[in-house]
Parts: sequence; structure tokens; C-alpha cells
Amino acid sequence: MGVFRVPIEIGDLQASKFETVEALVDTGATYTMIPRSILARLGISPVRRRTFALADGREREFDMAETRARLNGATAATIVIFGEDGVAPLLGAYTLEGLGLAVDSSGQRLVELTGHL
Repeated sequence: MGVFRVPIEIGDLQASKFETVEALVDTGATYTMIPRSILARLGISPVRRRTFALADGREREFDMAETRARLNGATAATIVIFGEDGVAPLLGAYTLEGLGLAVDSSGQRLVELTGHL
């Protein structure tokens, strides 16, 4: 898959304030990662820690929280990981699926996903 970025809005649980970030689309990442300073500005606090496998095979613990994501007019509850400041935000699979989106890898864009019951 080609690498591409999209603007996504991350907001507090009440959906009262949002901040736009340019996120790298990463379907290999389970959750969306946002720099800690952005989440702090939105008043989002960690609610748990979990160990994650990194791309290089190492394991590391990260803080997590529930929040809101908004993209292309759709808003969904999602889980975010508190990333280090200076690290590019990642848009992960959980958030993409919550927003009803899939990756068109040849067109390097997000497309609406048909849900299945």
C-alpha cells in the first residue's frame, strides 16, 4: 500500500471541541495515535495503559483514552493512543472502521465502506 496522509479532526468525548491533524493512514495500526500535547489541549486524559508491538518488533506501553474522530462529515467514538510529541499522528484501523471508511490503496484515498450485518 502506498503511504498517504489525510486531515482528521480529533475531539473530546462531548464533541464540543476538535483539533485538525494530518494523520498518516496506517491500516497496520490497530488504533489512532495522536501526540500527547494535542490530546491534553482537548482535555483528554488517559484511562488505561496497554502494551503494543512496534513495527520494529519491540514492545512498549502506551496510554489510551476514548474520544471522538471526525472525517468527511462523519463523527465516531474511537480509541486513541497517546503518542510522543513530535511523532506524526497515525490513523488506525479501529477509527477507520468506526467512521465507515476503507483504504483505496491504488488511489491513495479513503472510500466509504459498505457495512455488513
